[in-house]
Amino acid sequence: MDNVLVVGAGMAGLQTVVGLRDQGYIGRITLLGAEPHKPYDRPPLSKEVLGGKTDDTSFEADWDALGVELLLGRTATALRLRDGAEGGEVDTDAGTLAFDRLVVATGSRVVNLPGAAEVPGVHVLRTIDDARTLRAALVPGAHVVVVGAGWIGAEVATAAAAAGCRTTVVEALPAPLAGAFPEDIGSRFVPWYAEAGVELLLGARVDRLEPGAVHLADGTRLPADAVVVGIGVRPDTAWLQGSGIELDERGAIVVDDRLRTSAPGVYAVGDCTVFTSARYGARLHVEHWDNALQAPRTAAANVAGGDAVYDPVPYFWSDQFGRMIQYVGHHPAGDELVVRGPGEDGKWTAGWFKGDALVALLTVARPRDLAQGRKLVQAGSPVDKAKFADIGTPLKDAAL
Repeated sequence: MDNVLVVGAGMAGLQTVVGLRDQGYIGRITLLGAEPHKPYDRPPLSKEVLGGKTDDTSFEADWDALGVELLLGRTATALRLRDGAEGGEVDTDAGTLAFDRLVVATGSRVVNLPGAAEVPGVHVLRTIDDARTLRAALVPGAHVVVVGAGWIGAEVATAAAAAGCRTTVVEALPAPLAGAFPEDIGSRFVPWYAEAGVELLLGARVDRLEPGAVHLADGTRLPADAVVVGIGVRPDTAWLQGSGIELDERGAIVVDDRLRTSAPGVYAVGDCTVFTSARYGARLHVEHWDNALQAPRTAAANVAGGDAVYDPVPYFWSDQFGRMIQYVGHHPAGDELVVRGPGEDGKWTAGWFKGDALVALLTVARPRDLAQGRKLVQAGSPVDKAKFADIGTPLKDAAL
């Protein structure tokens, strides 16, 4: 009987297990997780958990029905493959596990500032334990410095301000979310910080951290009861070095449109991958919840003997300062940007075009634009840019 080993017990790992059983796979499944907790949802960590609305984001799962061997609190340390055949062994910090087929779903690890882990009061946010520890530090009147105005930084700043903390966000780039969007878009987020009472320092670089303070490169010293570092993540794949599995320059596992790695019988899903997209003619690295939900269904089908193709339209969302931001599609540099609005309510939408085709959409508190525009992005049909830019024209009526 086949033995499928799934390494990584987050959303992607759990969905792989569920997908295998849904496909009718009756063989042995082992789910290996580095954390001691059963699989849980990560997006609520920076929202509901930091906001004190919940302390547990565990997924509901019928473990008896799934019939999976759950090994938690065990970290994968190395992979050894059989020569020219499926199967091999994964070394862990608690012994070795053999497999016939393998699905890697190890996600990402947080990038921290040099030496930050040794400084008291410095936090990152990746796990439920991180969120619980940080929440305890978000007390009214506390000085909180957030390093990074990306997705996590903005959401942590939102929670800190709501908790009554004196909050400062330090960003090395000229605008929030500058790594994801052009400065013209990022600059539109700047007023939100001031409205929430958050100090935003742009073009500011951290020189060093010390207990109780953040020192900037320009000599500024920021008092800090708590520091949160939100400068990005990297694929958690160091344990695959030397295994023969192809990794890209960032350490992401290279998979094809069937989510197969360079080794027979080994698949990978979620944040730790870069996958081939025929839709966009590129390899995509997507670090968002929807990818961790959707990709395992394709991988599970193929592990079970199918030939399913994975080529999604990426989607993600973020809650920042009382506004819902949603994004769908993919826009490489050079695509034409057209902004829609803002309307009288201050809400707006941005679209990226390749020729007349709408290839990506960003909406700020405009769910109807997202619903209608998502269909246009998925269809790849031509769109009238003048109608798109008119905030009073429904997006469904902008299709040519």
